[in-house]
Amino acid sequence: MNKKEDLIKYWIDENIVSDKRIIDAFQKINRENFVPEEYKNLAYNDYPLSIGEEQTISQPTTVAIMTSLLEPKEDQKILEIGTGSGYQVAILGKIVGKGGKITSVEIIPKLAEFAKKNLKKENITNVEIINADGSSGYKKGAPYDRILVTAGTPKITETLISQLNDNGIIVAPVGFDIYSLTMTKIIKKGKKRVKEEHGIFSFVPLIGKEGFDSRWK
Repeated sequence: MNKKEDLIKYWIDENIVSDKRIIDAFQKINRENFVPEEYKNLAYNDYPLSIGEEQTISQPTTVAIMTSLLEPKEDQKILEIGTGSGYQVAILGKIVGKGGKITSVEIIPKLAEFAKKNLKKENITNVEIINADGSSGYKKGAPYDRILVTAGTPKITETLISQLNDNGIIVAPVGFDIYSLTMTKIIKKGKKRVKEEHGIFSFVPLIGKEGFDSRWK
C-alpha cells in the first residue's frame, strides 16, 4: 500500500472515519496538490506542514476527524472559516457534490489565491473562496447546514451559530491556548445548543476581530 492508503486504512481500523462518502473523498483528493512544492514528498506523513504566511495545512488525521464530526452530506451548503491551502474544503466539496455549495473564507490574500489554484488542479468547482475576515462567519451566504472553523478560536460565538440552519452543526477547535484546544461540536436545535467535546488539538490561531488578533485586517 502507499502512504495515502495506509492512512485511510488506519482511520477505518480505528473508527476515525466510517462514512463511505468521506473515505471516498479522501481517496480521490490528492493532498500533494495542496502543499508547497518542497513538501510534496511529505504530503501523506501524518503531521502538519507549513504553507507559508505563518500558516499550516493540518495533519491528515486531524482533517479526517473534523470532517467526520461535521457530518457533511450530499447537496449541503457549508461555510468553512480558514481556507489555508484548500485541502479541507476540497474534501468537503467532493462530499457535497454538484448539488452542494461550499463558501470558504480566508483572511490572508496570498493563501486565498494559492487555494484557488490548488482547487483547479482537483477540478473542484462547487467552492467559492472569499478573501475576508471570516471570524464572524459570512452572513451574506447564510444560513448554512454546516460551519467548520479550521483555526483555533477563543469561543464559538452566537454570531456564528446564528448563521446555522436548525439542526445544523458547527465544529471548531476552542480555547485560549493554541497548543491545547478542545475540538468542539455544537448542534443547533432551535434555541438549544447540544455541545460535544472531542479531544485536545493544536492549531494556528484564528485571525480576525472575533479571533485572536487583527494583523491581516
